[in-house]
Amino acid sequence: MNEHPLILLTGFVPFGGEDINPSWEAVRVLDGKHIGGHRVISRLLPTAFAESQRDLALLVDEVQPAILLGVGQAGGRSRLSIERVAINVQDARMADNAGAQPIDEAIVADGPAAYFSTLPIKAMLKALLAEGLPAEVSNTAGTFVCNHVAYLMLHLAAKHRDMRAGFIHIPYLPSQAARFANMPSMPKDDVVRALSIVLEVAVSRRDDDRFGAGTLD
Repeated sequence: MNEHPLILLTGFVPFGGEDINPSWEAVRVLDGKHIGGHRVISRLLPTAFAESQRDLALLVDEVQPAILLGVGQAGGRSRLSIERVAINVQDARMADNAGAQPIDEAIVADGPAAYFSTLPIKAMLKALLAEGLPAEVSNTAGTFVCNHVAYLMLHLAAKHRDMRAGFIHIPYLPSQAARFANMPSMPKDDVVRALSIVLEVAVSRRDDDRFGAGTLD
């Protein structure tokens, strides 16, 4: 029996020609850390539809986490994006790392159209902004492997009364952004600090704050 409740924190392997994936670079730093009485278990997922589904199910069964938090790369975004919703569709504009490119396919054939995050996303946003970290609530996790994993995390959590889940997209690291003109980035240390902050909020809050953080487009 675990002495502390567990947090399963996941990142991805590089994809799309990248040599690194900032999600794993940040997530791996927190492996074994204790946050709010919970112990973090950091694990690497393949950037591939079928393989990530298989590995995630095995990890959840093994770890039995109280909280699931997926982290993914969103090159071009300038802020930490706390995802509000994951949708039940795979629509890949490029092949995943295993060469699969599903188009307009359901993630779970008989699953709901979407799941909302079960973490306190507004409270997490407020805490990040209070620490001077650029952040936002995002209403789209895309339709590639990040959304796929976010949906599956919430689908698995829905089957366990005491399990909550969510997903965060992070910008490129500066070393990645340096190859492009005017590409936003965020230092790894800031991302690690941000993940620590949102996990502190997640373990301490089940209710959420209520304030406007939506978008007009």
